[in-house]
Amino acid sequence: MLQGSGRCHYHPDRAGLGICVECRRVICRECTTQFEGINRCASCLEKRLKVLEGPAVRADWSPGNVVLALMTVGIFYGGLRLLLELVDR
Repeated sequence: MLQGSGRCHYHPDRAGLGICVECRRVICRECTTQFEGINRCASCLEKRLKVLEGPAVRADWSPGNVVLALMTVGIFYGGLRLLLELVDR
């Protein structure tokens, strides 16, 4: 499809009804979705909704988190023992 042809980007056999404000593609009536009072195509609307959802929920304890926690405890314990040994001298 040629840019600016007035045909739907997703359905070249259909006339364009509007333009997606995100990607600037011509879209037909079936492809147009108004969200927040603005025309968007389905793919841009999906991206917009993901942004509004916020970050994904984190898993509580992954194997990497366990290893990192054990390393942190070991470093803290080793530093504390070193400090106490230096104080005793």
